[in-house]
Amino acid sequence: MTQQLFQPTRIGDIEVANRVVMAPLTRSRADEPAGDVPGSAMNIEYYRQRSNAGLIISEGTQVSPVGKGYMATPGIYSDAQVEGWKPITQAVHDAGSKIVAQIWHVGRVTHPNLTGGVQPIAPSAVAPKVVAYTRAGKVDVVEPRALALEEIRDIVGEYRRGAANAIRAGFDGIELHGANGYLIDQFLRDGANKRTDEYGGSIENRCRFALEVVDAVVAEIGAGRVGIRLSPVTPANDLADSNPQAVFAYLIEELNKRGIAFIHFIEGATGGPRDVPGFDFAWARQAFKGTYIANNGYTREMAIDAVKSGRADAVAFGRLYIANPDLVQRLQQDAPLNVPNPLTFYTHGEVGYIDYPTLDQAA
Repeated sequence: MTQQLFQPTRIGDIEVANRVVMAPLTRSRADEPAGDVPGSAMNIEYYRQRSNAGLIISEGTQVSPVGKGYMATPGIYSDAQVEGWKPITQAVHDAGSKIVAQIWHVGRVTHPNLTGGVQPIAPSAVAPKVVAYTRAGKVDVVEPRALALEEIRDIVGEYRRGAANAIRAGFDGIELHGANGYLIDQFLRDGANKRTDEYGGSIENRCRFALEVVDAVVAEIGAGRVGIRLSPVTPANDLADSNPQAVFAYLIEELNKRGIAFIHFIEGATGGPRDVPGFDFAWARQAFKGTYIANNGYTREMAIDAVKSGRADAVAFGRLYIANPDLVQRLQQDAPLNVPNPLTFYTHGEVGYIDYPTLDQAA
């Protein structure tokens, strides 16, 4: 009998062939000199190879030049970037899969060397204790500038434009990157948000920016094509909150009112332990009315059990998809898995990007 993990389902308005999701993966292989444009032959091949996933979530794609936090990450704010994405989304569709664009703004987690000399922006002027990887090497991030009220409204508009551009580029929808210490997450959590206006202080105020962004993209492309990635307890990028259960309980309640397609939860510390206290993911699964996509360290057995038991509607895999372009086939057959090479995660060529063998190639 076919396991439920490998059966078709519907994620909002998006019909998918199975419940295996390719998680968003920064790979730093966009054409940076040309303006952070994707669409090279190897970019197309990378996504085509992995189109066995029911749903692919693209690598983080910045909504503005100031939202860029890493070298050679693609954007979704220019016509050239939209045109660059078109052959990628077409290749995914031709292979029978669906793809949504993860749109992001990194906020304070960047450096002027990556933003054209512009000082990073954030809810508050609080610098994280992290480094940025730039063409000049590894450097400490600088103190960000606190956003003025009118600038916040402009950035909401940048997300809306990014969603519209994603649809123009052929994506089936978008995922808002609200996780891992980037801009939306910075507003949500009191470790970074020290504002005293309507965007800071109370939980309702700290969730305001995230919900305004959700409202903007829903108005642009429809709730059934919108998801959001959240990481309530991850310490990634030096971010924390004093009461994540209360913050994200309120946020989930408000997201339910908007009827979005999915929430993509990082359960625990991003890429690390799952047993981080502070938030009840089982409660979240029951509370959220849309599709619950689980993520973080899932094995084949865990994923099959999570979907079969109803603890998740779908399961996202990250590093395993880097090294196993035919991951669904391998999971179905319980076949051996290629081991990813971290030394090639963020390099700029085909090695470690499109040269991992499939089962058929290995045979």
